[in-house]
Amino acid sequence: MRFLMTTKGGSRTPDAAMMAEMGAFIEEMTRTGVLLATGGLEPGGLRMVSSGGEITVTDGPFTEAKEAIVSFALIEARSREEAVELTRRFWKIVGDGEGSIQRVFGPEDAPGPGPR
Repeated sequence: MRFLMTTKGGSRTPDAAMMAEMGAFIEEMTRTGVLLATGGLEPGGLRMVSSGGEITVTDGPFTEAKEAIVSFALIEARSREEAVELTRRFWKIVGDGEGSIQRVFGPEDAPGPGPR
């Protein structure tokens, strides 16, 4: 199962010790095949709205800085519980903050044609 973990930032300013600990955590997740992608997100970005055949593009920012998603990790986990445990490990490194975990569905998750 794939999960998208997002963060709205943490309270701790990154220092050399935190960066080393996070680097080791990312290396471990990469080596074991859990981490599929990770990165920081541009503040604001663009908003796309499609209505009545018209597409409108608006420059951000759109929310208060504390509400904006600032980073993400796409992981492959055996269960929701494993995804939660990996997220707990992340927050122990970065300190206080807020984020979310959402299951990501793909074509392989679609119901098949059934028995033949």
